[in-house]
This record gives sequence, structure tokens and C-alpha cells, in this order.
Amino acid sequence: MSAPVTTGFDFAAYLAGARQRIEDALDAALLPERPESLREAMRYSLLAGGKRLRPVLCLASCELAGGDPDLAVPTAVALEMIHTMSLIHDDLPAMDNDDLRRGRPTSHKVFGEANAILAGDALLTRAFEMVALRSPGVPADRLLQVVGELSLAAGAPGLVGGQVVDLASEGQAVDLDTLEYIHIHKTGALLRASVLSGAMIGGADDTLLEALRVYAHGIGLAFQIIDDILDVTASSEVLGKTAGKDLTADKTTYPKLLGLDESRRRAEGLISGAAAALDPWRDRAGPLLALAAYITARDR
Repeated sequence: MSAPVTTGFDFAAYLAGARQRIEDALDAALLPERPESLREAMRYSLLAGGKRLRPVLCLASCELAGGDPDLAVPTAVALEMIHTMSLIHDDLPAMDNDDLRRGRPTSHKVFGEANAILAGDALLTRAFEMVALRSPGVPADRLLQVVGELSLAAGAPGLVGGQVVDLASEGQAVDLDTLEYIHIHKTGALLRASVLSGAMIGGADDTLLEALRVYAHGIGLAFQIIDDILDVTASSEVLGKTAGKDLTADKTTYPKLLGLDESRRRAEGLISGAAAALDPWRDRAGPLLALAAYITARDR
């Protein structure tokens, strides 16, 4: 089951255009600066490709709220910087200890652990610079909302807290509530921030923001369930990262707790609920509905 999409909406063209806009903005965000070695490490991970799902969600939600997506591009770049930071740090030997990311050696394998940590730190702080100082045309009160949302998503209430519980749970018997806590924080928080920040820039009212919170919760958990499924069923070459890593690390995953079939059914139910939350705005929610369907259909 997939989220229904507005008839006539060309999702492939929309996604290609949005991704290109993001790639161009990411490339322009890291201009020549010193030390060059730090910039090189930042660009290595930031420009390594990827789905760019978070910045695309930001642009789509801004558009749904009636805003100009161009005004949300700096925040979209910021979201990808925070996401990239989290990947660099997750891959470190003290964390998930991975050698492959987006089809290439991980940052610490190329630049060393210390420089990888610093590159991640630099991307995180540059993200807030993008929002606060490089967002012309966006009212200050909206930018303040966005800064608050990104702070919650990137810090202890979000991905950092989720990572701590994830590390503490390795090799332990973990129930479904704990597993969902990890993923709501480690993965879902930044996806929620992506959806809400774009809508905030677009001037969304409280009713739309609440609906988008429901939507973001559904796609956030569904995204992680599909990640867990792909870790079992896809190859490293397809994923661009080490397949079977969760099994090797003795992590609890949705397939481990529920089985593959039930995990996929759970993801599809979450996506259906996410789509239903946007039903009052269905006539202009085509991009977000299509992005929800894309999450369960993806193969990497």
C-alpha cells in the first residue's frame, strides 16, 4: 500500500528538480576558506550524494504552507548539513564503526578520526549559520522558530539522545517501545524538523503544523523500518553502506522483533496514516504524499 498522490503530479520530475536545486546550494555553501583541509573534509561528506530526502521535505512543506520554496533553500541546506554530521559521527569507531558510507570510504577512513569529528562539528555549526545569517527575505520570528526546531532535533531531545540509547541497547534485549524511542529520536526527529521548518518558513498556521507533525511521525518511523528491512535484504553495493551491520552489532531491529512481513505492514500503515493527516490539503500536497510513498518503495 502506498500513499495516494494527486492525479497528474510528476513526482520523478519534481524530485529531480528539487535534488538539483539542493545539490547546487550545497556546493555553494562551502566556499574557499581556511583551513583548506577542514573544508575538504566537510565537502567530502556533504557532497557525496544521497537521497537528500530531508531538504526536499523542507522545500515541499514550505510550498504546501503557501510559501516560496526559494526562501527555504538555506534551511534545507542546513538540514542536510546536520544529517551529514550525524552520519560522520555515527560511522566513527566509538559509535557504529563503519568503513563505507554513500558508496565511499567513511570520513574517518580518509581524513582520520580527529578531523572527521571536527568536520562534523563544523557542519553542525554552519547549519545554524545558514538559517540565522544566510536566509534573506525570511521574517526573523520564523527563523527563530526554525532555529528552535533544529536545536531540538539535533541535540539531546533528538538525534543525540537517540544515539545514546541506541549504543546502550547493543547486545541487550530491547522491546518495541525502546526501539521506537530510539528511532523517533535518532531518525525521526530530524525528519520532523525538515517537515516543520519548511512549513514555518512558509507561514503555516497551527492547524497545518499539527497535521504535519502527524505526517512527520509516520514517515519517520516508516523510514527506519524500511532501513532495517534493507539492512537484511539489500547488498552493500546497492545500499552504499555496509549491509548486515545491525545483525553484526547485535542490534534489535524491526525485522528481528516483528519479522519482515509484519515490519513492512507496519511501515505501510504508518505511511497511510501520514497521508491521511494531510487529507484536508490533498489538492496541493502532491509532493509530500509522493515522498511518503517513496519511503516504502525505495530500495536503498
